[in-house]
Amino acid sequence: MTRLVFIFCGLALMGGGGPAAAEQPPAGDYVVLLHGLGRSAKSFTRMADALREAGYDVLNVDYPSTDHPIPVLTEKFVKPAIDGHRKDAARPIHFVTHSMGGIILRDLARRFRPENLGRAVMLSPPSQGSEVVDFLRKNGIVRKIMGPAFLQLGTEPDSFVNRLPPVDFEVGVITGDRTINFINSMVIPGPDDGKVSVARARLPGMTAFKVVHRTHPLIMNADEVIADVLGFLGKGEFRAGFDRGDGGIVFLSSSGAWIPVAGSLRREFVCNSKGVYWFFGKRPFFIQYFH
Repeated sequence: MTRLVFIFCGLALMGGGGPAAAEQPPAGDYVVLLHGLGRSAKSFTRMADALREAGYDVLNVDYPSTDHPIPVLTEKFVKPAIDGHRKDAARPIHFVTHSMGGIILRDLARRFRPENLGRAVMLSPPSQGSEVVDFLRKNGIVRKIMGPAFLQLGTEPDSFVNRLPPVDFEVGVITGDRTINFINSMVIPGPDDGKVSVARARLPGMTAFKVVHRTHPLIMNADEVIADVLGFLGKGEFRAGFDRGDGGIVFLSSSGAWIPVAGSLRREFVCNSKGVYWFFGKRPFFIQYFH
């Protein structure tokens, strides 16, 4: 049996420690950014800058997320913005979304699928709804502030989000397991980011899944998340290594059984078509490759 090989090295071996080290895209591919509920395009400013620097033609869509139901937001705001920006349908179009933006993308792909649809990365999507919506839906003040789209993100089987079909294009999901909203987290079972549980971020049909120790509101600004977005858009998979707390990277190669490896590594979990990678802080972590 081939043994696992672990190489520990500094970020410098990646050609630099920042997001720009990811693979360069084909010139001119489009990338559409869709922010979450109650947010604006400004929340994606750092991501947009990194994508433009990498060579993508970026459209950072601003839409009135709290004013309309999801289908209206898709049809009346997001689709026209894309149609107005995209001049060459032959060029692939990719997406990066945050929270409810991922649900809008799924609605868009179902009803108005863009020609030459490429890859997508969804950050903290409520793919199967959120218990926070279940808990707060009867609160009149919350309903007024958050609007009709909020009510479509519940966990009940017949909710809007749970009636959407599985995705049939390449989608990588990154979600967080760190919360700064402990009241919300009290009603969410299991690890969560303060808005969405790790379990409910999972998307039927997704290509790759990753959990990072980040919060729901700020996950899109993390260096490692931006690097993974660039990597997935370029290659269709998240990076084959894990960030260490000391600024290094753990690289993995070949295949093998469950093997414990000690290390001072921050909390992270990765799952893609190659296998499952998992570690928690200073505890040993385990790696399982699929055959």
